[in-house]
Amino acid sequence: MTAAERTEEHTVEIVDAQIHLWQGDGAPPHHRQQPYLIEDALAGMDAAGVQRAVNCPAIWDSAAHTYAVEAAVRHPDRFATLGWFPLDEHAGPASVDALLALPGMLGLRFMLAAPDAIAALTSGGLEWLWEAAQRHEAPVALMVLPEHLPLLDGIAGRFPGMRLLVDHLAVLPFLALPQAAAHFDGLLALAARPNIAVKASGVPSMATDAYPFRSTHDVLRRTFDAFGPERMFWGTDITRMRCTWRECVTAFTEEIPWLGGRDLELVMGRALRTWIGWH
Repeated sequence: MTAAERTEEHTVEIVDAQIHLWQGDGAPPHHRQQPYLIEDALAGMDAAGVQRAVNCPAIWDSAAHTYAVEAAVRHPDRFATLGWFPLDEHAGPASVDALLALPGMLGLRFMLAAPDAIAALTSGGLEWLWEAAQRHEAPVALMVLPEHLPLLDGIAGRFPGMRLLVDHLAVLPFLALPQAAAHFDGLLALAARPNIAVKASGVPSMATDAYPFRSTHDVLRRTFDAFGPERMFWGTDITRMRCTWRECVTAFTEEIPWLGGRDLELVMGRALRTWIGWH
């Protein structure tokens, strides 16, 4: 059976695990430098055959959360949100309560790569955050440095009712293979925790070849074998991709010979919607 036949045989709902919407300036150099508006995303999704997308409000735009709510209210069948707030002295359980009360807000997402965030993570200073997320039964997506992956194992063990998502397979955006996957033994070890999943997002950024990015297939197969289709979620982080949204889709749906049928449906969106409660 060809890849096209595998895709045609099963109606695959495609849900992007991570995009950013924003209106202001200040995007980092590895993302597009123009605002990425709701209308831009809808046009790109329609052209690529993407039904839904999870918006992670851009950390460089102070109004990104207001815009995320607007997107979810205007298009609740197209956008949902994993939101954030500054992890400063004002943050606490009430911050989680307030954030998750917003329309379309299904969970949390934090980048724990800045010095203050790293200090909080490594010192155990975020226990209140994990406790609040578990109380809400809310998913939490994290972008962490590869050396901090072992900490997620302990967090997942202490808070088994909280569902964690590791962004971008913990691959840093400027690295290409093989350096990009040097941490993979540590990442795959997390699969032993049933409440940890991974976003296979931004995969083309680590490729050493052009579309269909076959240089990434071994990494994806190792991830799939460890986490299974219920805990490996396709996504793009489209505003830093150098290929089209459609190519990001078909690199999975048509070009990976071992991914088809129910497994393909799960990886391309169904499993993500279950994990974050987007019903």
